[in-house]
Amino acid sequence: MGTPSDRAPLSERVEELLAADGPLTIVTAGDPVLRRGTEPYDGQLDPALLARFVEALRVTMRAAPGVGLAAPQVGVELRIAVIEDPAPVPEEVRVARGRVPQPFRVLINPAYEPVGAARAAFFEGCLSVPGWQAVVARPAAVRLTGQDEHGRALDEVFTGWPARIVQHETDHLDGVLYLDRAESRSLSSHQAVAERWAQPTPQEAARALGFPLP
Repeated sequence: MGTPSDRAPLSERVEELLAADGPLTIVTAGDPVLRRGTEPYDGQLDPALLARFVEALRVTMRAAPGVGLAAPQVGVELRIAVIEDPAPVPEEVRVARGRVPQPFRVLINPAYEPVGAARAAFFEGCLSVPGWQAVVARPAAVRLTGQDEHGRALDEVFTGWPARIVQHETDHLDGVLYLDRAESRSLSSHQAVAERWAQPTPQEAARALGFPLP
């Protein structure tokens, strides 16, 4: 897959990854690194190397393009992820999905817990599962804790689409792919979603494909 040897120390593996210019290679479903989970970040990378790695994650996420990227997706088993969403969507989609712009943010050792019992279901995709989307029901609001790249504490409630993004990326750090939580009957190619299921909500897809919504 073009990723550094699993046997090398993490700092050496990250240095090797960053030796090449441009976006990093995103590993895809079937690569064990996506399923092993991660170790908490506790200074395994010196501050300069961490900053370079975070920048590489940003470049790779934007190039893909995506709204989030977790370290395991580039072969690094550290509890680090980045998110960013300019949310260039029509107003009806913004309202239905609660999709509002999110600035670039770094999540170090993130964990989330639901806030309330409400759940929301929408089509979701993943850079590590290219070409496909499926409907995932997730908590509509979550409390996210952790740190930023400077070690400052993070304790924030996310709602709407931002809540979905932070859940998706934090799941990656636990070895969980969105497909593990998806309605299997909803699985659709990007083409099918664009041609058939581009509505703001997946209600029509649920009726036609035969899967439940919360």
